Amino acid sequence: MSEEPREKPSHFIRDAVVEDLQTGRFKGVVTRFPPEPNGYLHIGHAKAIALDFGLALEFGGRCHLRFDDTNPAKESQEYVDAIMCDVRWLGFDWGAHLYYASDYFQQLYDWAVQLIRAGRAYVDDLSADQVAEYRGTLTQPGKESPYRSRSVVENLDLFERMRRGEFPDGTKTLRAKIDMAAGNLNLRDPVMYRIRKTSHHRTGDAWCIYPMYDWAHGQSDSIEGVTHSLCTLEYEDHRPLYDWYLDALGIYHPRQIEFARLNLSHTVMSKRRLLTLVEEGLVSGWDDPRMPTLAGLRRRGYTPEAIRDFCERIGIAKADNLVDVALLEHCVREDLNRRALRRMAVLRPLRLVIENYPEGQVEELEAVNNPEDSLAGTRKVPFSRVLCIEQDDFRDPPPPKYFRLSPGVEVRLRYAYIVKCTGVVRDAAGAVTEVRCTYDPASRGGDARGRKVKGTIHWVSASHSVPAEVRLYDNLFSVPKPDEVEDFKSVLNRHSLEVLTGCRVEPFLAGAEPGSRYQFERQGYFCVDSFESSPSGLVLNRTVGLRDTWAKIEKAEGH
Repeated sequence: MSEEPREKPSHFIRDAVVEDLQTGRFKGVVTRFPPEPNGYLHIGHAKAIALDFGLALEFGGRCHLRFDDTNPAKESQEYVDAIMCDVRWLGFDWGAHLYYASDYFQQLYDWAVQLIRAGRAYVDDLSADQVAEYRGTLTQPGKESPYRSRSVVENLDLFERMRRGEFPDGTKTLRAKIDMAAGNLNLRDPVMYRIRKTSHHRTGDAWCIYPMYDWAHGQSDSIEGVTHSLCTLEYEDHRPLYDWYLDALGIYHPRQIEFARLNLSHTVMSKRRLLTLVEEGLVSGWDDPRMPTLAGLRRRGYTPEAIRDFCERIGIAKADNLVDVALLEHCVREDLNRRALRRMAVLRPLRLVIENYPEGQVEELEAVNNPEDSLAGTRKVPFSRVLCIEQDDFRDPPPPKYFRLSPGVEVRLRYAYIVKCTGVVRDAAGAVTEVRCTYDPASRGGDARGRKVKGTIHWVSASHSVPAEVRLYDNLFSVPKPDEVEDFKSVLNRHSLEVLTGCRVEPFLAGAEPGSRYQFERQGYFCVDSFESSPSGLVLNRTVGLRDTWAKIEKAEGH
């Protein structure tokens, strides 16, 4: 099974890298993926990972994985481990180039002392609220702190005492002395260090002052020799500050280039909001299959190939836009169509009895494993007198244009025989509990012999099938742009999860490996859950249905 590889489209960042190499600005390519270990990675990070690692691979360079672990109050080893797992799962490897901003704490401290000695940084006693008040607005300049004129000697003494832990949290900060009237608010004496007497997941209690992200970020890139520092657009206004720091220290400059972050419909990308969903129990955890986290997508049955394909299709641009979640679903559907083995599963069983089929007889019928892959071969499916079919595959009376089973109507049983409904059994409330049929022994394999049989339905043998719990997932939010709603929790989709018990699946799924993926014929793509269990022992998560919304969107738009 093979397909022609699509040519990778170029984009403005790739063009910039090519130009830098051609002009000799850089001799090679060194990128980095710099997550903060304060949450799990989500699909938006996948775009950055694919860009950072992809460019390095394309140009024979290297990509570092660096944890910007400068805020111990929100970071943990759990997040570090999860991030490394996700990057590897996506198919990328940093080799020997695993780094942490905390590796550079001493160097950053020494550089801060260097700026103090040069009269370009000072210790400030203003509170966080006062700092914000003094900063001014986009239309009004800020005003200088009354502590801005402290002497170099006093600042060095105070900064050393900050490090020794002599002052309570929040009482002092170290700020760069730049320009309180600058048009760019990031240049209005930004905070470089704050006091935070919190144990760090790597350095323990060695430090009680921690560098701000903006102070650590650019210098970390410089230390590592990063050539192309790729950031999302919100860091564009921070670039002049990073340049100021690097110039003031007189150290190597990476080239920073910004691109638009991924905005995906019917979800939120803010780690703060995702953490709220987890902490308030609105989802089962970071790996809830409804979450846009890579852990959640993996548990739902998404493949790394599908996610990389999605990242390539959405491209790299400067302008923000909203990507329809239907495109992500299209990518995984297209990938799983090629690789997933076909199986039959009945999610809402209805008993079907074939009256003229010999009692006790069992046949093994041949079924194709994957029509898209000739190497996948076939399997034998047990067939018997009593089957289970989907409740939706029988109607009495049938609605207009209903081509499935109803009284007096014939349908094909997939891979098996043509059957005709001869009657039903109802309970006291009038609900159908059993369908009675006869079969045509000469129609094995579904041969209609010239008869017009419009419907084909799937089935499993009642006595040979195995029980399963099936979880049907839908979008977590009921509106395309939940971030624009004042209370994003108010638009959570109440129908984002439906749990079906009593499902019946082919016996081949008994003991299926966690994470294995299947197409349930006429149902969709499903994955064996990695963690959950049920009394049946088998839990299956629906990855995506068979209906391809994105293909319809593309057709409607004339693509």
